[in-house]
Amino acid sequence: MTPLAAPPAMHLLSGARTLFYKEVLRFWKVSFQTVAAPVLTAVLYLLIFGHALGDKVQPFEGIGYTSFLVPGLVMMSVLQNAFANSSSSLIQSKISGNLVFLLVTPLSHWAWFVAYVGASVVRGVAVGAGVLAVTIWFAPLHLAQPVWIGVFTLLGAVLMGALGLIAGLWAEKFDQIATFQNFVIMPMTFLSGVFYSVTSLPTPWQVASHLNPFFYVVDGFRFGFFGVSDVSPWVSLGVVAAGLLAVCGLCLRLLRIGYKIRY
Repeated sequence: MTPLAAPPAMHLLSGARTLFYKEVLRFWKVSFQTVAAPVLTAVLYLLIFGHALGDKVQPFEGIGYTSFLVPGLVMMSVLQNAFANSSSSLIQSKISGNLVFLLVTPLSHWAWFVAYVGASVVRGVAVGAGVLAVTIWFAPLHLAQPVWIGVFTLLGAVLMGALGLIAGLWAEKFDQIATFQNFVIMPMTFLSGVFYSVTSLPTPWQVASHLNPFFYVVDGFRFGFFGVSDVSPWVSLGVVAAGLLAVCGLCLRLLRIGYKIRY
């Protein structure tokens, strides 16, 4: 008697789960570099900026600068590390040549997407949680709207994981990934209101900040802690959701056609 074939959804789930496990294990084996180092970097930012500006800046009424800084550093760490995970993993596989072992499997583009982006979310959240656990000792925080914290953490990590996957598909060498990260991701995350409230900027720079999609992720995330923000969290949610749909749609399209991975 011939056994029934597993439904396609089961094959997708099984393949994605295996690739996801491999991707998580990849960064976790070097967690001192991929998790601990970013946490240390964020703590240094907090100590330097908190010490230099702690008594001179009050971004929101009744909220100290150091407290204001903590959520921004947490979200910046989530975004940067989610991007770094998927982009570095894919470019390493392309350069080392072991990507061929994935190409010969019956994994769909959805399985690739779920596994790579899922592992990026895990790394981003792990680093963000580490930053929060360490920096919370330096400043009092309270959870005004915990749901918003979770929503923007997840949306931001998925957005950057998908963007990192696009960068990994596009790049053909490490220099291109480094260029993308240093000249696009780093400036946009640093200029997203992590270290300041955009209302303190001159009008032209406020307008420029509102054109930065990362600003809405940071601002919405910060709202979850303090219940106040530069823009409405619903506006932030709309902008981030629209960006997420666009980036994920492009990522899935590139994976489906095998952009720069099938020759």
